[in-house]
Amino acid sequence: MTIRVLLADDHALVRTGFRVILEMEDDITVVGEASDGAQATDLALSLRPDVVLMDVEMPGVDGLEATRRIAAAGGPSVLILTTFDRDDYLFAALQAGASGFLLKNGTPEALTEAVRVIAAGDALLAPAVTRRVIAGFTAPRQRTPEPVVRLDELTPREHEVLVLLAGGATNAEIATGLRLGETTVKTHVSRVLMKLGARDRTQAVVLAYELGVVRPSQG
Repeated sequence: MTIRVLLADDHALVRTGFRVILEMEDDITVVGEASDGAQATDLALSLRPDVVLMDVEMPGVDGLEATRRIAAAGGPSVLILTTFDRDDYLFAALQAGASGFLLKNGTPEALTEAVRVIAAGDALLAPAVTRRVIAGFTAPRQRTPEPVVRLDELTPREHEVLVLLAGGATNAEIATGLRLGETTVKTHVSRVLMKLGARDRTQAVVLAYELGVVRPSQG
């Protein structure tokens, strides 16, 4: 199966560099390019790629707003790629519905692996920012009634799975920790996402911290 990728960046040279890196891989192809957020949204919804590589700072509609629009329309998964290692971008990206966040100073291998992870339906954060995601939820945050109701719908086992997810555990690690088969774990994870109304694992982790299911000392 070939992973179809849309590139969104206002710098043509950056898009060219990403295209060269990605298309060196046998299982990845670039199906389109956008130079601003509005174009990225239109192409994401018309081309339906598996992954959108989204820059943050673009003219007109920026990458964060484009991500919100794509997520709201039920579009493809978005991987935010930015030069700027800023917490406000990180949290805004997660809240907008992004499935991952990487810095542009990473390696080509990290980029291609991130695309594969996101395309597989998982979520990914650059290791350099993961600790800040946890720390960012130390302070009380506004909670909406809807997620609290959905949280109450989790079974005790699903609650355990959510706690382990929030700690960064993979399906294999959850299976080992709870002495379950990986297929069973995948089913539990899917049900957790559905009940929380989360697009993916990253959004489930965000909700877990916002709702107090886990606290930074547990992660």
